[in-house]
Amino acid sequence: MARRVIAHLDMDAFYASVELLRYPELRGKPVVIGGGRRHQPHEYIDPVTQAVVRSFATLRHYAGRGVITTATYEARALGVHSAMGMMKAAALAPDAVLLPVDFGAYRHYSRLFKQAVRALAPCIEDRGIDEIYIDLGDAVAAERNEEVRALAQSIKDAVRSATGLTCSIGIAENKLLAKIASDLDKPNGLTLIGDGDLARRIWPLPARRINGIGPKSAARLEGFGIRSIGDLARADPLFLMTTFGRAQGRWMHEAAHGRDDRPVVTHSEPVSISRETTFDRDLSARRDRAELSAIFTELCTGVSDDLRRKGYVGRTIGVKLRFDDFATVTRDRTLGEATQDAAVIRRAAGECLKRAPLERRIRLLGVRVGGLVRADAARSVHEPAPDVTRSLFE
Repeated sequence: MARRVIAHLDMDAFYASVELLRYPELRGKPVVIGGGRRHQPHEYIDPVTQAVVRSFATLRHYAGRGVITTATYEARALGVHSAMGMMKAAALAPDAVLLPVDFGAYRHYSRLFKQAVRALAPCIEDRGIDEIYIDLGDAVAAERNEEVRALAQSIKDAVRSATGLTCSIGIAENKLLAKIASDLDKPNGLTLIGDGDLARRIWPLPARRINGIGPKSAARLEGFGIRSIGDLARADPLFLMTTFGRAQGRWMHEAAHGRDDRPVVTHSEPVSISRETTFDRDLSARRDRAELSAIFTELCTGVSDDLRRKGYVGRTIGVKLRFDDFATVTRDRTLGEATQDAAVIRRAAGECLKRAPLERRIRLLGVRVGGLVRADAARSVHEPAPDVTRSLFE
């Protein structure tokens, strides 16, 4: 059986890089993405030069509970990283520029880079807004390293030409190793993992670098003296299966030895589409009713827009709430007909809210539509209703 040639392409600091296209004066500076609309840059005309000058918010004066979505490499060098609370990041990098998230722009550039890749290598698996797997087996032979490298460089050049952005590509015989490889030489990296590279380049890495070993599993492994992927590869498989469960333990052993037979899946249907937001301050269902209602309407409308753009309708409408004590509850309702209409989604989600406890202050609110089918295959789709702005929590 011929060896596979699998590439993992990961855009470099994607959200931040898109913002740097818009604000090139921030290149080389620590920048974090994750602020709300109030952190939009302000423009004014310099009275002397008549040039347009922008002023940017920084982390120094941030107050709230927001988390960082991504950061430039200059910010990462200061210890700032994605999913970090912005108050903590402010202590590490108070002068880092803070920009709001703009998902519309990120989706636009995501479509551009994927179109550029498909023109050269159409067999891709979409893994989200900023990463894909590519099966290069039909285009080049695994044993011809120079041809593999040349094709990967052509893909990188095409992405740069289409977007103005850089990406990193890892290439190996399977998805597991390719994903690890794409992170080894960031940014703008191109890394091939071939014969002999497993022990030399992969085994010295921390075990958590294997996609699927999270912080809790990594901490448990460290408790047994298993810190690196090489340590994991040398561990007794029976011990791993006894400690982590038969399936998980066997998978850990196989992954540490670089074995992965998963195919590149070129098409898969989403299970659900959702949107959620974490508030800067806890909101009360009674005292902050108007603010919650507006946010709730925006979430429902956003989910509706996502469904229309992606061509789906769904029957199961749900809400998610996280309270000030971090307790999380969900409530769902299944409709008689699938929908993508914002008013129908809001009405059903509002009925779900009536079944949720609302005594405590609310930290997070989310809306979800599941049970998806393609809109063109559904028997009935609701027509848009005129009003989606009714007050919530009545």
